[in-house]
Amino acid sequence: MTGVPGSIVSYVRMHRSLVAPMLTGAALRLALMTAAFVLTGTQVMTQGDTASYVTPGLSLLHGHFVSVGLPEIDRTPGYPLFMMVTGMIRGNVLAVVLAQIGVSVLSLLLVSRIAGRIFSSQGAGQAAAWLYAVEPLSILYTVRLMPETVFVLLLLCVIDRLLAFYASGKLKTVAAAGVLLAAATLVRPVSYYMVLAFAVGLAVTATRGRGYWWRAPVVLLVCTAPWLAAWQLRNYAETGYSGFSSIVEKNLYFYQSAEVTAELEGKSLGAKQRELGYPDDVSYLAIHPEQLNWTQAQRLKYMRSQSVQILAAHRRLYLKTHVAGVAVVVFTPCATEFLQLLHLYPGENAMPRRILNEGVFASILRVLWAYPRVAVAMAMLEVILLTFYALAFFGLFRSNGGKVHLALLSAVALYFLLISGGAQAVGRYRLPVMPEVCVLAGGGVAALKKSKGEAVEDLALCDLAMRA
Repeated sequence: MTGVPGSIVSYVRMHRSLVAPMLTGAALRLALMTAAFVLTGTQVMTQGDTASYVTPGLSLLHGHFVSVGLPEIDRTPGYPLFMMVTGMIRGNVLAVVLAQIGVSVLSLLLVSRIAGRIFSSQGAGQAAAWLYAVEPLSILYTVRLMPETVFVLLLLCVIDRLLAFYASGKLKTVAAAGVLLAAATLVRPVSYYMVLAFAVGLAVTATRGRGYWWRAPVVLLVCTAPWLAAWQLRNYAETGYSGFSSIVEKNLYFYQSAEVTAELEGKSLGAKQRELGYPDDVSYLAIHPEQLNWTQAQRLKYMRSQSVQILAAHRRLYLKTHVAGVAVVVFTPCATEFLQLLHLYPGENAMPRRILNEGVFASILRVLWAYPRVAVAMAMLEVILLTFYALAFFGLFRSNGGKVHLALLSAVALYFLLISGGAQAVGRYRLPVMPEVCVLAGGGVAALKKSKGEAVEDLALCDLAMRA
């Protein structure tokens, strides 16, 4: 076996201690799936955005990618295709969840492998694996039909291949990283700009010998950009919209600029969204009847231009709302989602929007007073999250990890935090960050436990593993 799958198999064979965290991680995810199915069926597993992936996915059976008779340009085809292949073609939700559990276990192995690469420590790899096995957010969204679990696996493959390039100097690993990054972006468009960030990073950090400083970025771009351009050309050919995903314009209009306008007018975000015609086309066209005969591209152009004008005129206020959204992504414990899966949540309102509209302390006090069970769950998950962060910071600043490797990992985490801010921010946007946190936290655990004798043994073992 060659490539990433072969490397993973070799890594597991050399690190049999990973079997225990693998089994634990799988068991926890299976237990949550079983409990959720018994208590709520598949209703919560498929609530929210799931339908927006299922509908265009089913249309793929007929050779098109459409929703409500129109070309689908909000969603990209990666996750709908995964859903169809793994069970949704027959409406089998549990089959898709089981496939996602398998994907999550593979992610656990990559987390361990990446930690081993960065810290040259078997102990760091094992600790990172255990941390990812029990990390609440990754467990939660394995049981939800959302693209994050598949996206995380592809993202970890990209990081692993880039680290392999730094270790071996082989450009084929950069080529693999480029193709995998394109695949990840077709699952979740949020990584669209990562290719440029990685290219710049390679230009700065790659060795000057043999021209790697320019050859590696070129290989990455050549292996990523054509796939992304092909999807944009498809969008333009079918609708006249030249972007990668129209969710960008809709978020600008219905969330980011709407939040700024709501702040200026002293309204709630929800009230302002209703004024703008959220959440569907019927509501939007009722507010904007003059756009009934407009194309999709014309409406999206209008949304972007209106949003840019508002945000440009109120940059400071927009920055404030964006930073507030980043804080939501970083610190929201996602207790609501867990309790909904287990039929224990008392209402339909979600905490992130309350935090943005009412303020953090007012929201917390209301939950403490009205829903003590929710408050306890939030507190427990928040303590776990902060513990992960503390270990990750210790691993970042007190471990023996390579500076370039640590910078790569930190930059990836920071990218997702910064790009996920704003009024649309929710806790699940933190999911691509948690593997990096677990890797760094694994280094932190190893740094706390390691003795000099153990360090020498770890270096020898990891040197063998990284050759795979």
